[in-house]
Amino acid sequence: MTDIRVLVVEDEPLLAEAHKAYTERVPGFVVVGVAYTAQEAMAALRRDDGTGIDLVLLDFRLPDLHGLDVCRALRAAGSGVDVLAVTSARDLAVVRTAVSLGVTHYLLKPFTFAAFRDKLERYADYRRQALADGEVAAQHEVDRMFATLRGPARHTLPKGLDEQTLGTVLGALSDRAGLSATEVGQRTGISRVTARRYLEYLVDVERAARTPRYGTPGRPEMEYRAV
Repeated sequence: MTDIRVLVVEDEPLLAEAHKAYTERVPGFVVVGVAYTAQEAMAALRRDDGTGIDLVLLDFRLPDLHGLDVCRALRAAGSGVDVLAVTSARDLAVVRTAVSLGVTHYLLKPFTFAAFRDKLERYADYRRQALADGEVAAQHEVDRMFATLRGPARHTLPKGLDEQTLGTVLGALSDRAGLSATEVGQRTGISRVTARRYLEYLVDVERAARTPRYGTPGRPEMEYRAV
């Protein structure tokens, strides 16, 4: 099967570059374009004419048009391109509308690379099944296809860690050059030991980098940076 061709739509250049880099780390995916506005995204899809883009990674909070309106325009134009929402929009009404407009997956920011990879791998599995020749033989085959997309996440957090705190720790790292576990704990209201567990997990999943911080008495303190 050929590579799945992806259009990244994200108005923040650093995040757009990060999503592009993440996508290209997943085997079987290639980024064929990056758009920073809804207008640029729609122009890219019109030029594509349905032959070169398989999946759109779509931020909903774009400067010129809401991502849901982009989805509506795509469907009204008869486009069957698949959409993975990559957004911070948590309103249930937005989620319901996204489902009604055929959004394939919904990934909340902030997220780990493992969670991102899981969505893409599930989409690739689903796509392989959906594009196979012939027809389904029985209900269980249809159920299996939907389960491929909607089943529980394959990459779960280690015991004792939760997504909400992980997002808080990621947020503490996002705007700073580098922080120790103590500094992250102070900024997030958790203990240094707990902060270190989350930070080490982020290093393990390649969402953060760890380097020694010299210039203080005793052993060098570890410093963490978002990647």
